[in-house]
Amino acid sequence: MNHPSIEQLATQLESPNMSDRLAALVSLREVPAVEAVPLIKKVLYDENLPVRSMAVFALGIKVTEESYSTLVKLLETDSDYGIRAHAAGALGYMEDRRAFEVLVRAFYEDTDWLVRFSAAVALGNLKDPRAQAVLIRALDAKEILVQQAAIAALGEIKAIEAIDRLVEFVGSSDWLLRQKLAESLGNLPSAKSISALRYLEKDSNPHVASTASFALKRIEDSIL
Repeated sequence: MNHPSIEQLATQLESPNMSDRLAALVSLREVPAVEAVPLIKKVLYDENLPVRSMAVFALGIKVTEESYSTLVKLLETDSDYGIRAHAAGALGYMEDRRAFEVLVRAFYEDTDWLVRFSAAVALGNLKDPRAQAVLIRALDAKEILVQQAAIAALGEIKAIEAIDRLVEFVGSSDWLLRQKLAESLGNLPSAKSISALRYLEKDSNPHVASTASFALKRIEDSIL
């Protein structure tokens, strides 16, 4: 199948039709990053939010020095909280640890919970152990989705020291949070994790119970 040329994609990104611009962004996945990023930037401030959002996501996939610095700028300065959240997510997708301080600052300073949620998820994606303190603080967030993100991220960074805080959530009324907890504990082999997972294995929700069983097996395999 013939793919559109760079010139064709550049023209398509200037189309008045939103669907054309979105299709062009999708097609850019076949284009090397160094050529794709200048084209993505053409629609970073598009009047249509879905186009902007997809462009931000595309920058997280097409990794160049320019895409990194552009995402940092968007996270720190864009007036739209959705775009800031997408920028945080894209920085995490890059797995570039230079973004650590930017993401921590976003978590502490951004006024929108969705941005803080995305920052917590991204910190887990970076797998940087320095994130432990901010993620433990995120466990006290009033938004349950932020708590879920922090629980998952603490598992991603192998934060063994956080187990005492994590096991406090075994009795949560939210089954998705309990499922995230089971997944996270599977990355943190210890006697306390095993005890909590055996408790969650008997959970009334089948998704939680099966996740706990899988996590226990993962711990057993890592010990053998």
